[in-house]
Amino acid sequence: MEKFELPELPYDFDALEPHIDARTMEIHYTKHHQGYVDKLNVALEDYKELQNKSIEDLLFDIDEVNEDIRQAVINNGGGHANHSLFWTIMSPDGGGEPKDELAEAIDKEFGSFEEFKTGFTEKALGVFGSGWAFLQLNNGKLELKRHSFQNSPLMYGNTPILGLDVWEHAYYLKYQSRRAEYVDAWFNVVNWEKVNELFLK
Repeated sequence: MEKFELPELPYDFDALEPHIDARTMEIHYTKHHQGYVDKLNVALEDYKELQNKSIEDLLFDIDEVNEDIRQAVINNGGGHANHSLFWTIMSPDGGGEPKDELAEAIDKEFGSFEEFKTGFTEKALGVFGSGWAFLQLNNGKLELKRHSFQNSPLMYGNTPILGLDVWEHAYYLKYQSRRAEYVDAWFNVVNWEKVNELFLK
């Protein structure tokens, strides 16, 4: 069976300090993300035809997944896909503002980077309980979206190019209940070069 695996982290656990602390990164990556991968593999054990699909195809065709395991695939497959994106769009050299084509598209869609940032922050703070805020492409158009739990934009035919984890496990050790402070700090590590690359792809 083709098993899903934890993708390699592109930097050390402490690389995003002081904005995201090393202990949170380590637990988040080795326990939470690994947990989603393990449970996804267990859910797919008896479904050979699903084991060779990419995570994107699996979520994109979620209605084709057997009802017995569909929710497990949404929860754990979504968790795997969301986190796999999350690690790549952060960098110790991140922050600042987007450039090139993405900057133009953000200005066109939201008016300015500042207005985009305000809108994105509102989505992140507006998640009740656990979930994510996304910048996604919907038929080539940029839009902001929030999803509960580990639901992925891929399930709705949309492509996420920026995602922020606002589950408490992503920030509680450093920020406790101060989600707004975490969101603000996170913008200092966003890898806009990578987001632009995903936008163009």
